[in-house]
Amino acid sequence: MTSTVTPAVSPTRRMLNKVPEVTLIFWVIKVLATTVGETAADFLNVDLGLGLTITSIIMAVLLIAALIVQFTLHKYTPAVYWLAVVLISVVGTLITDNLTDNLGVPLWVTAVVFALALATVFAAWAVSEKTLSIHSIFTTRRESFYWLAVLFTFALGTAAGDLVAEGLNLGFFVALLLFAAAIALVAVAYFVFKLNAVLAFWIAYILTRPLGASTGDLLSQPTADGGLGLGTTGTSVLFLAVILILVTVLTLRARRANATVTSTS
Repeated sequence: MTSTVTPAVSPTRRMLNKVPEVTLIFWVIKVLATTVGETAADFLNVDLGLGLTITSIIMAVLLIAALIVQFTLHKYTPAVYWLAVVLISVVGTLITDNLTDNLGVPLWVTAVVFALALATVFAAWAVSEKTLSIHSIFTTRRESFYWLAVLFTFALGTAAGDLVAEGLNLGFFVALLLFAAAIALVAVAYFVFKLNAVLAFWIAYILTRPLGASTGDLLSQPTADGGLGLGTTGTSVLFLAVILILVTVLTLRARRANATVTSTS
């Protein structure tokens, strides 16, 4: 699964890796983005009164625009990449919300459907590219598989988080603890028992979505509903501000690295 065999592609289709290195900052921004996905969707849908349909259309258009820019780039660009992640987080949340709220699909059915969809994407990706490693996203086809997988992880994570917190009536805090514990187990399996790096990454990536969703609900929902009552506006603004700061740090680091390479070449 970790093979680096690549398909025959035109030199013009090959790019520098389009995905960032997996560091602590990567995971922090990922969790923050998933939290924003939950709270921003609620803010636009409920607080601004746009409704699920209008909110979904607006966010889908913004996501498509961001992905068009992302696909036109030939290397990882922090601002564009993380903007796409935040937007895809919101859209993934809205897809699940539309299925459950507008169409009445049970959460467990939604979770199963998206799990199967994600498994299908991974299978097609592995068969086509001989690897699921995010360190080899340097062709358009691989990048397409990557973003499709990311979308389904967000939709699946939303359904799983809501199922645990609301469907099973465990509450937001208990759900947060359960998903945090699951991620900790994955970390132990990777660092101690040498779990395959690609498998460990994608399991953790999936689990961070319901972790972020549970965190967002815990912070934003009213105390009567088991939350801390900070509201969707305050939670979204706070987390977006932290994301902006971290992305700025990554951008400055990338510029310094490029300047160093240029000066030594």
